[in-house]
Amino acid sequence: MKEKRKLNWWKVIAIVLIIIAVCLVMLKSCGNVLSKVQSVPEDYTKTVSAGAEIEAKYLAMGSHDVSYVEYGALMSFEKYEIYYPSDIAEMEGSLPAVIFVNGTGVAGSKYQALQKHMASWGFITVATEEAHAWNGFSAEMSVRMLEMLNGLEGKYMDKDNVLFGKVDVDNIGITGHSQGGYGVVNAITDQKHKDSYRAAVILSSAPYSENNDFQWEADPSLIQTPTMMLSSMGNFDAAVASMESLQNVYSSISKEVPKVLARRTEGDHGEMLYYGDGYVTAWFMYWLQGDNEAGKAFFGESAELTTNANWKDVKISGNK
Repeated sequence: MKEKRKLNWWKVIAIVLIIIAVCLVMLKSCGNVLSKVQSVPEDYTKTVSAGAEIEAKYLAMGSHDVSYVEYGALMSFEKYEIYYPSDIAEMEGSLPAVIFVNGTGVAGSKYQALQKHMASWGFITVATEEAHAWNGFSAEMSVRMLEMLNGLEGKYMDKDNVLFGKVDVDNIGITGHSQGGYGVVNAITDQKHKDSYRAAVILSSAPYSENNDFQWEADPSLIQTPTMMLSSMGNFDAAVASMESLQNVYSSISKEVPKVLARRTEGDHGEMLYYGDGYVTAWFMYWLQGDNEAGKAFFGESAELTTNANWKDVKISGNK
């Protein structure tokens, strides 16, 4: 009888171990699935509403098909994720680039649609998997990687490097959401390649105050790059990126620097990663590609952004 009880106990232990193993496999599988969930819907260019003509134009996909290449990095941001126009070899001259700086918990692999959209308008885009992007270092290294790919160093001078000689390394834009807003400010004011940036966008960024809860540091008063700040009127953004904090940043930037501030009437903190993309694209098209039609969204007596019902609290200053 005792032998039988022993045997039964061993069966129970074996069953429990099997159940635990199955649960661990399921948890790992769920984790893998969740890690691939996109923060930006693939079809956002068709579902996000545009309140005016210019916003609608640049929210739509551009004229280029898009290709992708990635390079590993022996750093915390893991890899450089690069999108570019598929017909880049046939395009004349070199192309401007846009660097993406990650928000908290939102790595580059989670907003691929956003990068594809920007590349379809004739930009080379770079993102990483950096989780601590506030200091702007991943952005700095992304610019250095572009320089290497462009041919400043011999390692990538081979036939498989489609970007060789095609990157305008002195004509770069940068955009960052939430924590990434800090990364943008630090990239354009404190990092080695700060003078390579010609335009910047800050999306729903936390207040730039000393001793903040995150212990991030950045000084927007040092900004000399044309900068647009967009946020939403949603409840979460009202706390994280309040109108007061946005106004403080806007006021701290020199009057001589072109700057724009606006809040979207719909959406909230997470959605602002892509809800303002029509005007984000227009901003980069104007500053990096000299597209005067895109500039009409922000400058002139009848700047579209000032009359677009989707946007409130609009402030525009500085020489264009």
